[in-house]
Amino acid sequence: MVDSYIYAALLLHEAGKEITEDSVKKVLQAAEVDPDPSRIKVLVESLSEVNIDEITKTPIMAPTQLQPVVEQPKIEEKKEEEKKEEKKEKEEKKEEESLEGLSALFG
Repeated sequence: MVDSYIYAALLLHEAGKEITEDSVKKVLQAAEVDPDPSRIKVLVESLSEVNIDEITKTPIMAPTQLQPVVEQPKIEEKKEEEKKEEKKEKEEKKEEESLEGLSALFG
């Protein structure tokens, strides 16, 4: 719901209209959203100190794009190492168990 308020302000800005409490309210009502006057007031006051043109020029990256690609192979390498260690442990246990069985024969 909060996004609707921001979108309304961006729509007004893109249309070259002044972002006022009344104009945001009208846009929200046109979108069939029940406007909250206190949220509108906070939004308009907050945006009065912001250069929207400057913000919209900056590309927004999704959180997944912020992570370096280099980290992904490291994670895969760790998983492979863990699998190898698990296999090694299982083989050692099997070997111990088979040796125990042999000792019973010669015991």
